[in-house]
Amino acid sequence: MTRVPIVRPADLGVLPEPRGGDLLAVDDPVVGVDLRGPVTAVGGVGATGGRRGDRILVGIGPVAPGWEGLVDDLDLTLAPSAAGVATVAVPDPVAALDALGAAVAVAPRAAGALAGLLRWSGGLSVHDGLDAESFAYSTLLGGVEFREWLDRRGARPAPPEVDDPVLVERVGGELRLTLNRPERRNAYGRLLRDALVDALDLALLDASVERVVLAGAGPAFCAGGDLAEFGTTPDLVTAHLVRTRGGAARPLHALAGRVEVRLHGACVGAGIELPAFAGRVVAAPGTTIRLPEVAMGLIPGAGGTVSIPRRIGRHRTLYLALSGVSLSAEVARDWGLVDAIGTVVGGGGSAEG
Repeated sequence: MTRVPIVRPADLGVLPEPRGGDLLAVDDPVVGVDLRGPVTAVGGVGATGGRRGDRILVGIGPVAPGWEGLVDDLDLTLAPSAAGVATVAVPDPVAALDALGAAVAVAPRAAGALAGLLRWSGGLSVHDGLDAESFAYSTLLGGVEFREWLDRRGARPAPPEVDDPVLVERVGGELRLTLNRPERRNAYGRLLRDALVDALDLALLDASVERVVLAGAGPAFCAGGDLAEFGTTPDLVTAHLVRTRGGAARPLHALAGRVEVRLHGACVGAGIELPAFAGRVVAAPGTTIRLPEVAMGLIPGAGGTVSIPRRIGRHRTLYLALSGVSLSAEVARDWGLVDAIGTVVGGGGSAEG
């Protein structure tokens, strides 16, 4: 495995940046920043203060006293124990840095685009943030990393039509919605997306709906976007409009105070990006959470760069997306990505444990 370079904070200002024809060759897209020693001067400008350059800067702990401000400015920090929301606890920070560098090397342009987006988009409104995410996503759809992923994946048949991709049940003031494509692990494809948006519109239009409960049928709540539909939108403008105006992120945000989402099994990509908009998220024991998009040459595109940072911060969001690691329900609860762990019973009931 290629070792990721580690520099002292004082050396940040002298890192060479690519110029001219070198712009397409991403050398050392990840650089570690050693925070284990005494406080010294810092070269360059903090990430949140307009830092120039496309490298992803990862702090390496344990963090010595006095470096807390720099931890906030870096893209994320790895340390043996968490010291706030900007830090990810790992047993061996240097080994974790190298693993992160190997993951980024698969799609460095997508990784850099995501890191850059997360540095500044947190100050936007939800609607503006969704637009910013989608513009970046559409750009990457036209990139070489996504095309290479499509080539490796190969052609896939379109998913079959079904009558009820989302089950809708009204019980008093409660609207129960159940993702109902268990044979595709409730993949967030066109049919399911449109049916879910239609169902959420019912709650938006009917003030007597006091509560919306969203769950999933079968072995998983939602295994992410339907891979058979990736890259099939006629053009990038249409893809942007479908994601932002026709997706479920906006109505879920509008209904957040009335929505509870019940997760179980694999929650991948859209399967956690959309639930993170809800006011309450309950995960069954054994639930796993993962953001796989960067390895495809993309970034989270169902609203995840907006919803997830609002729950766990931009640093841990970036780690989750770049590493592709599977997050347990317990860690997700500790981070605030889910609110409770409990027994999930379809769309009709749950018991916290």
